[in-house]
This record gives sequence, structure tokens and C-alpha cells, in this order.
Amino acid sequence: MNAEIEKFHFEGGEFSERSRRLRGNPVLREMVRETRIMASCLLYPMFVTEGHGIREEIQAMPGQYRYSVDEFLKELTIVADSGVPGILLFGIPDHKDACGSGAWAEDGIIQKALRAAKREFPRLYCVTDVCMCEYTSHGHCGILCGHDVDNDRTLTVLAKTALSHVQAGADMVAPSDMMDFRVAAIRQTLDRNGYADTPIMAYSAKYASAFYGPFREAAGSAPSFGDRKTYQMDYHNRKEALKEVLQDVREGADIVMVKPGMSYLDIVREVTDAVDVPTAVYSVSGEYAMIKAAAAAGYIDEAAVVCESAVGMRRAGASILITYFAKELAGYIREGRIG
Repeated sequence: MNAEIEKFHFEGGEFSERSRRLRGNPVLREMVRETRIMASCLLYPMFVTEGHGIREEIQAMPGQYRYSVDEFLKELTIVADSGVPGILLFGIPDHKDACGSGAWAEDGIIQKALRAAKREFPRLYCVTDVCMCEYTSHGHCGILCGHDVDNDRTLTVLAKTALSHVQAGADMVAPSDMMDFRVAAIRQTLDRNGYADTPIMAYSAKYASAFYGPFREAAGSAPSFGDRKTYQMDYHNRKEALKEVLQDVREGADIVMVKPGMSYLDIVREVTDAVDVPTAVYSVSGEYAMIKAAAAAGYIDEAAVVCESAVGMRRAGASILITYFAKELAGYIREGRIG
């Protein structure tokens, strides 16, 4: 049947451009590629907990674990060998109280993990999440006044926490609480204590998202009442994200972040176009869990989807990808499956 169909012949030369000319050879396709991804742009989120000999898989996030410090150090060998240059660290304390005092304790879980990591892996770049939800008995991201989070009292403990992380060896701090003016409070506190060169990566456009569910299991940080919609952003809003980002930059943020990733790539692009600082995107626990579940069911090719979604975030404008697939992505880059 196809042999009976004659080729169409154009008259004149006005249709001389053929886009498919640049797609016909894999070498050429890679040569003209617009978006490239490198292992150097990856950060790997990790969870550390008190105890010894603990490597506990997170049920909702197959392949991700809670590590005691000794097991954490073993895993860092794998991370370093993979080519991933840095981690984003979350702590799970044994004890929680109303003000989250474990967040800034000298012998807190993050502080112990940082000192051990920098001793054994001095070149590994360590970023710490600065928030109260993992440390408070009520699971909210700050100090309560009744059933509301008191913004300005929370600034004090966030600044103390960030300072304690840097003193323990953090290379960068990343406040994720979404309190107003927390970047300014942290910046001033670090500067006053001799850490003017320590950068801040602000969770600037952090939406109140259903995609965080598995993380709350991982970190034990679900609020005991209510929700976080009074401080995290409404996912209907676009302009508000730009306002939050610009405010954080004015307060001293060196990097801004959009979280989650997959459903917010329009925000990533607008933020990247609006500011002159790098943009990070956090591909969150729910995104990871969905890909893992679909791959386990045989519905998708996990590696192909991981690569495509990572490139999508880079194409949207992200300079830094925070992803639970960081080790795998570094491997795919080495293999030439993505680049």
C-alpha cells in the first residue's frame, strides 16, 4: 500500500528547513542538545537518626533509609563514589519538645552527623535543612502560640539552629520553615558570629503540597493537629511565589528553591527568569514514591522516567537538583544515558 503513495514534491525553496536533519544521528543529537545535566548539580537528601547500627528502610520510599551516624558514614562512601558532590541532611532526634530544642543542641543528631561527615569526608558538601518540624512534639515548623505558629519567636530558634549547624561543619544552611524574615534573621546571626561567607539556600517557594506525604513518614514530622497552610504556600498561586523569592533575595538568600518539582516547573521557569541567583528545585518524596511504585508495577521504565524528569527540571531553569535519585542519575550520566 505504501509503495503506491508518491512522495510530495515542493515547488520552490521556501521549505528548505528540515528539523529532522538534526535528529538523524545520535552523535549529532547530543552535539546540538540545548539542556545538559551533570553530576555536579545534584544534591542527595539523607536522614540521620539516633542510635547505632541502624539502617532502616522507609516503607513509603523504597531504597531510602534512616541511618544512625555509623551507618550514615558507610553510605557516604557510596555517595562519594557515585560522583554526587553533596547531601541535604535531615535529623530525627530521640527526644522532642514544644520548642524543638534538639534542633540546636550541641550534641543533637544533625550536629553529631555533621562532625563525623566532615571528619571522614572533608570534600563532601553538606547542606542542612533548618526547620523545627522534626524536633517539635507537635510537628509544626515553629514555636506555637495557642494553635498558631508564632512567626517572630520562631525566628530566634531558627537562627540558633542554623548557627549550630554551621559551627558543627555545615557548608550551607537551607531554611525550609517558610516563616517571614527567617533568611534575614539567619543571615544576621551568621554574620555576627563570623560566618559571613556561609551561603543560605532558602526554600523560597515551598508549597503546601500533598506530595510531601512519604517524607513525613521518613522524618516523623506530621503535625499533630491542623496543617501547614498558614505558612506554606497555596498551590493555586504564581505571583506569590515571585514575591516570596524576591523577598528572600533581598534578605540575603544566595540560592532560592522551588518545592515540589514536577508539578511546579512553570514556577521554576518564572523564578529563574526573575532573579540573578541560582534556582534549586526539590523533587520531593511523593514524586520519588510514584516513580518507584509505577516502575515496580511494570508500568514505566524507571531509569528513562528518572532521566526525563530530571532534564525537565533543568530545562525549566534549575541550577541545582535535589533528588532521591541523585546516585542513580550520577550513574546514568557516567553511562551516557543522560547528559
